[in-house]
Amino acid sequence: MSIAGLGAVTGYGWGREILWQGLLSGKSAASIQSGYGLERDEDAWVSLVPDGGDHHVSTSRYGRAVHEAAREAIADARSRGWRPGRTVGLLHAIVLGDVANWHDFYVVDHGHRGSRDYLRLLPSTPISVLLQEFGFHGPAMNVSAACSSANVALITAKLWLNAGLADDVICVATDMSASPDMVEHFVGLGAAVTDAEPLDACRPFQEGSRGFSIGEASVAFVLTRSVDRPYAAVLGGAMTNDAYHVVSVDPSHEQILDCARRGLADAGVSAEEVSYFNAHGSGTRQCDVAESHLVEHLFADRPHIYALKPLVGHCQGASAAVEVAAAALGYDRGVIAAAPVVASAHPRLLDGPAPFEGGITAKLSLGMGGNNSFVVLGAA
Repeated sequence: MSIAGLGAVTGYGWGREILWQGLLSGKSAASIQSGYGLERDEDAWVSLVPDGGDHHVSTSRYGRAVHEAAREAIADARSRGWRPGRTVGLLHAIVLGDVANWHDFYVVDHGHRGSRDYLRLLPSTPISVLLQEFGFHGPAMNVSAACSSANVALITAKLWLNAGLADDVICVATDMSASPDMVEHFVGLGAAVTDAEPLDACRPFQEGSRGFSIGEASVAFVLTRSVDRPYAAVLGGAMTNDAYHVVSVDPSHEQILDCARRGLADAGVSAEEVSYFNAHGSGTRQCDVAESHLVEHLFADRPHIYALKPLVGHCQGASAAVEVAAAALGYDRGVIAAAPVVASAHPRLLDGPAPFEGGITAKLSLGMGGNNSFVVLGAA
């Protein structure tokens, strides 16, 4: 399965090229936002998607981001030689949906809206609007596996193509949930950090990491078996669940290791062939321990490591999509857009943008509820 087109809306702004230039800058997409904290009287470092998009499509920033990411990916794929097959499906990876709109529905409108405005809340609406614009009639559904959702959507798309359910799949992952209400709880859990610049606070595979900065994004892929100039190939993947705790990672890491082994087997790739490890890289202690264990015991500390959450923030359900998009752009442009190292680090952690040496990329994504997913990328 090839990645034929990319579209991105992130804290850096609207567009794939804006994301790429932001990553290469080595500077975080976050800025200081007011109205956070328990009393909503504190400033916070958050990577919010700025206002933008086509207001004729949706009155909500969320709906516009979904649509614009997909539009950009489809236009990009066409420019690279993709022609839609008879059956084009659509997968949307989501977790909390249109958080700001739901907040206003209850708090501002007290549950009363006209039918048209109410329908904008439903997760089926952005999918329907998108399918209507392009005349795609294949299967369409939302996919949710916490912060592992985007990887899971890519794996599901490959299953659809393999089963003949679709000739092509538009895969979108969206999370615009960095509201004060949501961020408060991630800070309370001890996972998110809002009182420090992200490159200082979020240090995956480095000493002194405190957790992650929250981000937002909508990222889209056109996935197909036929395109003239693909970015990269999704060779395979796998999913497992710890069945251990609603938040904490199973300290044995058995299911994470099993997920990686299954993903490599599905891709027909050995651990020795992996050149790059695109980490979940949340910067939390349990994540660093788990991923360091994986890199040591499965990959013998061979691959280069990079993590992008210090730059784009933890975009929750869309996080893996941002990180896979960056990897795919790296295959296309010959550069790995890694975050800069700011403290004593794992010896294989890349320090800022580096020349891409080719080879296989392994992408791990972990989500609350014990959700583990692993995707294998290679040259198309």
